Amino acid sequence: MLSVYEGFFSGGARIVHSDVVLGLAEGGQPHQVLSIHAEVHREATRQRMEDDPCYRSLTAGGVGVTSLGRSAGLVDGTVAANVFSGPELAETARVTAGADVILSLKEQPLALLNQAGLPRRPVVVCLHRSDPENQGPALDELKAAIADGTVAACVCCAESTRAAYEAAGIPAHLLHVIPNGVDLLRFRPDATARLTFRSSLGVPAGAPVIVFAARYAAMKNVPLLLAAARTWLGREGGGHVVMCGAGMTDANPALRADLADAFADAPGLAGRVHLLGVRQDMEKVYAGADVVALTSVSGEAAPLCLIEGMMCGAVPVTTDVGDSASLVAGLGFVTPPDPGAIALAWTAAVAGRPAFAPALEAARERFSRTRMIAAYAALLDRVHTEAAPAPTLPEPR
Repeated sequence: MLSVYEGFFSGGARIVHSDVVLGLAEGGQPHQVLSIHAEVHREATRQRMEDDPCYRSLTAGGVGVTSLGRSAGLVDGTVAANVFSGPELAETARVTAGADVILSLKEQPLALLNQAGLPRRPVVVCLHRSDPENQGPALDELKAAIADGTVAACVCCAESTRAAYEAAGIPAHLLHVIPNGVDLLRFRPDATARLTFRSSLGVPAGAPVIVFAARYAAMKNVPLLLAAARTWLGREGGGHVVMCGAGMTDANPALRADLADAFADAPGLAGRVHLLGVRQDMEKVYAGADVVALTSVSGEAAPLCLIEGMMCGAVPVTTDVGDSASLVAGLGFVTPPDPGAIALAWTAAVAGRPAFAPALEAARERFSRTRMIAAYAALLDRVHTEAAPAPTLPEPR
């Protein structure tokens, strides 16, 4: 198996896909990864492949990772990267020739895989958003690959993804839903981690804590999150808001401006907003929180932050985007995109955390990494079997 990544940069889709690849490799299925970019610049952050936790976990797990060596300032469909050099195509041909099935992490790598002259292999495209029309030329690349006959299946991480891509013209028989899952041994309530994380920020053990884990992007609606934080912190004298992800640092001028706007009338409250940037210990961050918040306006499918946070005991409060409402049904709160409503829901979630604990515990199997990887393995086995040439029968004498 070969997985093709646009690049290694912070985001839930890459975390999920890399975990799937690792799980399949642990099950004895040989895997390689080809990354188009060696580094990217986005969310006010330079992200090198070698520094990425997904890259490190893959290589530590014995999965070979190579790169075409590109560097990009804008990725994820913003720039059409469909022109490749001879050496880049030669390297791609070399690695694809050794694969039985190719996985494309989202549809953007199809700009490379659609190039003429590459070895033909069945491609499984892994889709992780619910807005196919809002990703530049990526949808056209997907349709071109389907028309060419190279796409054998599309994995949708959410029902909202399946519905959106079917509405956009992708044949329904190609769309298979495999919900996201997480490592339940890693993401679990942990009283020691909770106290340690809070102590590292100077947050009292009993203080209410909201965590917002997202990259700094328009779809995440950071201004809405901060407006809710301003309202909530003004009412909760001991509350704290933790923001982590690419671009969630004081080095990001856009985030600094958002903070200044949100707390213009009460700058002192901003001292209880903690900007942590990209973290590699999210299980500790979530364990230290009472609430995991999401304020996205578009694009989300099955947000990983909600799943990871819930599995660590944090109560989810989310806007109604993608599959978020169905993910948190009976486990948390869905709010309109209104700062006051969100702040009230945060307060209710903090107060109701003990009552939600049994339901969150009972939901753990539903969000299992083991279940997710088994479903991927079954689909890939089927694609491989269907693509294998029929055995040659001996000619009659």
